[in-house]
Amino acid sequence: MVYLPTILFSLGEGAVLPLIPIIAANMGADVAFAALVAAALVVGQLCGNLPAGWAVARIGERYTMVFAGVVSMFAVIGMVFAPVIAVFAASVFLLGFCAAAFGLARHAFMTTRVPIAFRARALSLLGGSFRLGIFIGPFVAAGLLQVFHDEHAAIWFFLCCLVVMVALVLFGPDPEKTIAPIGSNVAIAEDSGEAVTGSIPTMERVGIFLTMWRHRGVLARLGLAAASLSAVRSARQVVLPLWGITIGLDAQTIALVVGVSGAIDFALFYASGQVMDRFGRLWAAMPAMVLMGAGFFALSFTHDGDAAVLWFGMLAAVLGVGNGLSSGILLTLGADVAPKHDPAPFLGSWRTLTDAGGAVAPLLVAGVTAIASLSMAAGVMGVVGFLGALGFIRWIPRFSPK
Repeated sequence: MVYLPTILFSLGEGAVLPLIPIIAANMGADVAFAALVAAALVVGQLCGNLPAGWAVARIGERYTMVFAGVVSMFAVIGMVFAPVIAVFAASVFLLGFCAAAFGLARHAFMTTRVPIAFRARALSLLGGSFRLGIFIGPFVAAGLLQVFHDEHAAIWFFLCCLVVMVALVLFGPDPEKTIAPIGSNVAIAEDSGEAVTGSIPTMERVGIFLTMWRHRGVLARLGLAAASLSAVRSARQVVLPLWGITIGLDAQTIALVVGVSGAIDFALFYASGQVMDRFGRLWAAMPAMVLMGAGFFALSFTHDGDAAVLWFGMLAAVLGVGNGLSSGILLTLGADVAPKHDPAPFLGSWRTLTDAGGAVAPLLVAGVTAIASLSMAAGVMGVVGFLGALGFIRWIPRFSPK
């Protein structure tokens, strides 16, 4: 009940993601506009985090997930029957908005229910559940294309995943009721009929923007370092395919290299949680940022060399290792520094920052490439990786065995 809904949602999303620009192009969009339509998913997710934090704080994780799943069904149906490209783009944006609500609801649940002794492993498994769907989804889409010869088949598959996910969350056992929040083991006394003396303790509930203001320090410091990690991750997905094209590789070879990098990334997701729980958060975040920063920086010097293809494959693997070692770190750090009694509003702000880093990175790569070169863009992302590592060293809360 904790991980299966996440796998179902991400499996359908992973099947649809590679086909969004293709469907947009088939509807008449040029390459630039097709890329813009694909980016609508990230923009929707970025815009959805703060409202999702408000929703989770008001109606709870379960009903937020149900609401996000039902609205996602309408978004998916809109993608299938969109008469014009504008409606298709709006449906993609709405899907990203709902994905933010779904992800934040599960993140808030894990933050309040999982004991800190194995919080990182639990959240790394949650991150691995997302990665599993995104990793397997494209293969499902390829199989559906082979059978039905229609890109919309993957969208119908996503709709089926959403129906099963909503039914599971709505009618299955509610983890919010079966798993008590951390620190809630207070004995409930029977009503004796006696008058109660003294005040009854109440829990203050603050809004999104007041939460952002109260925690502006940690958001501006640790949140900025977390955004740099999200930026380097996002840049990897943009730079590697473009790098393969510019050194003359065909699409199949590029897909193979990127796929191997993704497989290494997926294989290491649980190791990240083990490291964070045993040695502290820094020892997953800092090596991951150093590896990815070094990978991008080294890649920037190999474009015109004789062994450019060999370096491309090796450094793509290095980036995969770095990304795998960082699995779950953003979820875990957000849970660590969130308010214990009402984490959802803070997590909405935290996820907005990290998603903003991921959204800005492709724009930064495109801008530097247009002004200078792709090699320079890779070098810039390497510097971002090193600066993020320094930020984590300075601002990650220190680990204590107690």
